[in-house]
Amino acid sequence: MKYSVEHALQQLPGPGGERFVEILRHGSMRTELYAPRGHDPQQPHAQDELYFVQRGSGEFVQGEARHHFAAGDAFFVPAGQHHRFENFSDDFATWVVFWGPPGGERE
Repeated sequence: MKYSVEHALQQLPGPGGERFVEILRHGSMRTELYAPRGHDPQQPHAQDELYFVQRGSGEFVQGEARHHFAAGDAFFVPAGQHHRFENFSDDFATWVVFWGPPGGERE
């Protein structure tokens, strides 16, 4: 299966103004393209997640840490952790992959 950022961006915003679109689902895994505009309103998620930044730059806040990011960067966020993107460019877009059981996987 092949998916592209361009194809996913054409589906945004969603019918309710959503700035994410699900592209793939298999078992507990789902992949979305997330492209917020202006601010990032997300709350902690029940599953572990990976972000793969495709476009843009800005800052990623994860718990008490703040990281500058650009296209090509990746972040892991364990289930339930507060996180958000801030001060991001207008072209910002990232793949986000959710997987595993509610509460996240254990080591």
